[in-house]
Amino acid sequence: MAKKVVGLIKLQIKGAQATAAPPVGPALGQRGVNIAMFVKEFNARTQKQPGVVLPTIITVYSDKSFTFITKTPPASVLLKQAAKLESASKTPGKAIAGSVTDKQVEEIAKTKLPDLNCYDIETAKSLIKGSARSMGIEVKA
Repeated sequence: MAKKVVGLIKLQIKGAQATAAPPVGPALGQRGVNIAMFVKEFNARTQKQPGVVLPTIITVYSDKSFTFITKTPPASVLLKQAAKLESASKTPGKAIAGSVTDKQVEEIAKTKLPDLNCYDIETAKSLIKGSARSMGIEVKA
């Protein structure tokens, strides 16, 4: 018989840097999950992506056990890394914060493709270009 799902917790945690401090500790604590076990397992699984923000979906079951899935980093994080920026433009559309090449956009689209709601790379590139435009990042050919 399948375990009964008690709740889903969605967090954005830096890879290999999870701690019991907020937001992880309180979110898991209120569901009765063993925080130390989650932190240890998350840090072990994300060892190859230190410091990269990873959206994580944690499924909590009635017996206080859990499973979790890590997604690809957000497009905004990948775009800021590619453009070597600390933050996006404060006034997108008016001020340009930086630029990325079409090749960099394609690499980001390939990375994000499993988590996007599209099937081909061209549509994924269009989505990433839209994110770049909304951040004030120029896409150069």
